Amino acid sequence: MPRPMACPTTGRRITDVRGPRMSDTLQHCAARYALAICGALLAPQCAFAQQAAAAAAPVQTAKQAALIDLTGYWVSIVDEDWRWRMLTPPVGDVASIPVSDEGLRVAKLWDPSKDQADGAACKAYGAAGLMRLPTRLHIHWADEDTLEIDTDAGLQQRLLHFKGQWDGKPALQGFSAASWFKQVQQTGFDTPFGGPAPGKGGSLKIITTHMTAGYLRTNGVPYGADATLIEYFDRIEDEGDSYLILTSVVDDPTYLKDRYLTSYEFKLEPNASKWHPQACRIVPPARSTAR
Repeated sequence: MPRPMACPTTGRRITDVRGPRMSDTLQHCAARYALAICGALLAPQCAFAQQAAAAAAPVQTAKQAALIDLTGYWVSIVDEDWRWRMLTPPVGDVASIPVSDEGLRVAKLWDPSKDQADGAACKAYGAAGLMRLPTRLHIHWADEDTLEIDTDAGLQQRLLHFKGQWDGKPALQGFSAASWFKQVQQTGFDTPFGGPAPGKGGSLKIITTHMTAGYLRTNGVPYGADATLIEYFDRIEDEGDSYLILTSVVDDPTYLKDRYLTSYEFKLEPNASKWHPQACRIVPPARSTAR
């Protein structure tokens, strides 16, 4: 007679069918149990099997694999740090930025007229400071594996590369390596769930390096050419409106003594009717605190 038993991974009662063929239920249990043991022991064979499965999966472009839709026209919401974002702060005002002694020294030396004469009006529009400006974004796919962000502030273009490598030329917007990210979940030794699935939610992660030196703030608070910018883009829906939440981390060994963490919000606009690109410009501060 069939012998009742419990599956060691699910606790579900099954029937052990003896003979040349196992029942589908028992096969399912055995497969789950093997996966559990595999994960517990971290056997090399498991890694090989996972790699083989990944290699056999259909290759998708970044656009096809998108976890969230970031395309469209977005406008920044300046609901905090208004006096540092909407106005040019006084020279030497580094409040809320963890500048090093060298960073403070350089910030106090900022001369807007010199930047203007040197043709350096765009230094406040570099990747590490650009998204903090009051601006509109136009996000669209440049190709199947490159997401493009255009800004009406400063006429800047950021290319987010899901494939490809840096071409060896530092630039104001640097080189941005992009990837879709979602934290998978797991219960005990059971198989992971809630992993990346196109259109099912997640984040866009961007790591930007190889930037030319620029400003974290329009009053000349500096970041250096060795700085690294890490960003996470998330989209949320609330009461019929769509919002883009950007979390930004700047790590700069030259001018910062700690990581500079900020977050910004953008709201999706219905069309491009308010899109009004303007060239980089320098707006001198009303007064100076530098001594």
